Amino acid sequence: MSVWSDLTGQEQAIAVFRSAAEAADASSAASQQMTHSWLITGPPGSGRSNLAYAFATALISGRPDGDEATRIQVEARSHPDLQVLATEGVIIKRDDVREIVRRSHYSPSVGRHRVIIVEDADRMTEQTSNFLLKELEEPPERTVWILCAPSEADLIPTIRSRVRTVRLQMPSVAEVAALLERRDGIEPVLAERSAREAQCHIGMAHRLATSEEARLRRAETLRLALTVRSAATAVMTAARFLEIAGDDAKAITELRDAEERAHALHSLGLAPGQPVPAALRPQLKALEDDQKRRATRSLRDGIDRILVDLASLYRDILLIQLDARVDLVNREIESEMRRAAASAAPATTLATLDAIQVARERIDGNVQPALALEAMLVSAIRTTTTERGAA
Repeated sequence: MSVWSDLTGQEQAIAVFRSAAEAADASSAASQQMTHSWLITGPPGSGRSNLAYAFATALISGRPDGDEATRIQVEARSHPDLQVLATEGVIIKRDDVREIVRRSHYSPSVGRHRVIIVEDADRMTEQTSNFLLKELEEPPERTVWILCAPSEADLIPTIRSRVRTVRLQMPSVAEVAALLERRDGIEPVLAERSAREAQCHIGMAHRLATSEEARLRRAETLRLALTVRSAATAVMTAARFLEIAGDDAKAITELRDAEERAHALHSLGLAPGQPVPAALRPQLKALEDDQKRRATRSLRDGIDRILVDLASLYRDILLIQLDARVDLVNREIESEMRRAAASAAPATTLATLDAIQVARERIDGNVQPALALEAMLVSAIRTTTTERGAA
């Protein structure tokens, strides 16, 4: 099976990377297709990281379609010639970049190339980015850097000038649904609905398709937004949104945290339930600190997912108000959205969509999420015909 088989909606990008992998060891003009510093950009959920790891597999194996043994090791992040820089926090630290730069100078151990993948490269500070510049410009002969970010604009100009950029497009609902059916065995109706409600975000579509709890939390989010009738209910709804985001983040991180701790104890030679010697406690403390940072980021990501879902809701309401002949994201609740559409003018719905974007920007700028959500929900207040008549 080709390493590219589980990727969807990115045929042009796959062709670029496959050709580059094929030319990676060539001399002559064919090698012009290959460079040693890459940037993969695309909207969240478009598959940036998946494509980066597929390309890494092809480069390390020396085969344009990869091989099974290398693919398994790369997916497990255990291949000796693969280095990954990812952050569980809000930013990528300079010390982390310094360490991975040091490792980038090692010769490949068993593969044809050493590959360094920087996920969420947009989380590097300017100081960290400047530290990386020279490595991107003149990496060792068989070292390849692959950066991933939502857009080129998220990186400083000097970084952009040193990489070859491949831009991804968002796959269609049909393409994501087909992937869920083929890869995960999801039945067609649920696969289509999950892909549509995730707005083609591959990771979120997988989560909705495989977790009933995630589907129920999303449904509650939309239902609560449609019942906001006053500033008081806006405040209560914002509080509930924070609880939903917390539950979502906990569901994502809890199992992983337990597995990481068990693995750490095993690697330290400790049996389950055995007291941790004082000399080993700093190592577990470092793991716990990393997990706390991940929990913070997961909570922020959960809040952002709620805002993205709300944007899809009010986008649908606006389409109904304008009588647009466009497919709805949340068509299962079309009757409720039609009632909401009748209770306000299109200009009000546009203002709510603007408020959602402002809330995302404020939270990204470290404004208290509760305050940002409350301000956003006030703009979403709708009154029913009966309430307007009573007034």
